Amino acid sequence: MSSVLPAELSREQERIEGFARELGLTFFRVVFEMVDWKQMNALAAYGGFPTRYPHWRWGMEYAELSKSYEYGLHKIYEMVINNDPTYAYLLQGNAMVDQKLVMAHVYGHADFFLNNVYYSHTNRKMIDAMANHATRVRRHMERHGVEPVERFLDATLSVEDLIDPGAVFRARPRQDATPKDVPEPRDVGRLPSKPYLDRYVNPPAYIEERRQAMTAAREEAKRNPPSPERDVLGFVLTQAPLDPWERDVLELVRDESYYFLPQRQTKVMNEGWASYWHTHMMTTRILTDAEVIDYADHHSGTVAVSPGRLNPYKLGLELFRDIERRWNTGQFGPEWDACDRMSERRRWDKKLGLGRDKVFEVRRLHCDATFLDEFLTQEFCEQQGLFVSKKNARTGQDEVDSRSFDDVKQALLFHFTNGGRPVIEVIDANYANRGELLLTHRHVGVDLRMDWAKEVLENLTRIWKRPVRLETIVANKPKRLGHDGTRTIEEDLEHAALKTKTRAR
Repeated sequence: MSSVLPAELSREQERIEGFARELGLTFFRVVFEMVDWKQMNALAAYGGFPTRYPHWRWGMEYAELSKSYEYGLHKIYEMVINNDPTYAYLLQGNAMVDQKLVMAHVYGHADFFLNNVYYSHTNRKMIDAMANHATRVRRHMERHGVEPVERFLDATLSVEDLIDPGAVFRARPRQDATPKDVPEPRDVGRLPSKPYLDRYVNPPAYIEERRQAMTAAREEAKRNPPSPERDVLGFVLTQAPLDPWERDVLELVRDESYYFLPQRQTKVMNEGWASYWHTHMMTTRILTDAEVIDYADHHSGTVAVSPGRLNPYKLGLELFRDIERRWNTGQFGPEWDACDRMSERRRWDKKLGLGRDKVFEVRRLHCDATFLDEFLTQEFCEQQGLFVSKKNARTGQDEVDSRSFDDVKQALLFHFTNGGRPVIEVIDANYANRGELLLTHRHVGVDLRMDWAKEVLENLTRIWKRPVRLETIVANKPKRLGHDGTRTIEEDLEHAALKTKTRAR
């Protein structure tokens, strides 16, 4: 790996950086390093970082990437890290036009990393932090053995996505806050009265209702957590009976998960923004006449649309262009929405020229879910030919299910809300007064994959060191899954509720 670029590439980097600054992009210092394909695949397996903690998953991913590259199934052109300075890698042997395209693309990413609000809480010295994490894990392996540490890492990595995406934007609760004092159930606020009037002044039914309410309030005050907690990793980190080295491993995995979170939340926007700027710079300032055909060929491959697959580069690029066009022509706001004459809508052009300012504002404030929710329009979906597909049960092939704008938008929002991952929350850390962990799945119409759910519960049981249970819905019926450390437990909540009701009778 070389941090010194050839003189010709260094000159191109200086030119492209100048163009990027002229166009209004801002970024940390960008450092390009030249690597061969083996080094590029190794970096990709490590998530772009030169050093990660030891674990078998990195070797598995490297083997997969290497085989794919050897068979011509993929080629990584660029990789960039959200860091200060921003590090990016260029692949040895690429044509000059490809290197220039990658540099222009990287400066778009670097601007996005620095300015998008979802990255504002990330560690800007993450390369150093990753190296520190690697040292800490190796130290634990030396002291406690490779196999115990790796087994614990396996369990922890299976739940690394169970964090709260909104936690970084909320103020932390005051550490000195104390729960409100709730009176004992016997202190039900009886009013003073003569004995013969007491049944009228303090009706027995009212007193009993007050007693039950106070008992419930005291139980609620003792609940841990007091309200559903979405940051499962954070809750387990503070509440589970972990050894010091286990707590340290869990903490570093959680830190890395929060670092990578914005990249999952902004995949379409980030790639769309970088593509928006590399196309603009390449076509207006960088390309020579001899490079136009090669550039067009390679760029078209980047934004190509495959049947049944969503290309984030293509979707993000076209939506940013659409936003710029709409705000330049004034195709937004109440007046535009109220216009129902198609001929007038086609000719609509207020010549406002607000498009460039608007895309910079969008880049700063949004993630993929809000980006698509606010700016995806029916006209855009029709122009891009977007549709919802489903697998034909008979042929096994994907086919068009709906072209309705509402269906397309709902499918996109579902895919990009929480990255399509299930939302799991902690409900009770002392379920049934046995120290068991009770979780709930926020069901939104899609059942959990049962084999994955059972494995995750088994891994959580290893971390919690007590049984763990999860309430969910399977085939429209409420279920409670669990693991007691030796076997999986399944309970039909409807059947359990019916048995309880029968006993009560």
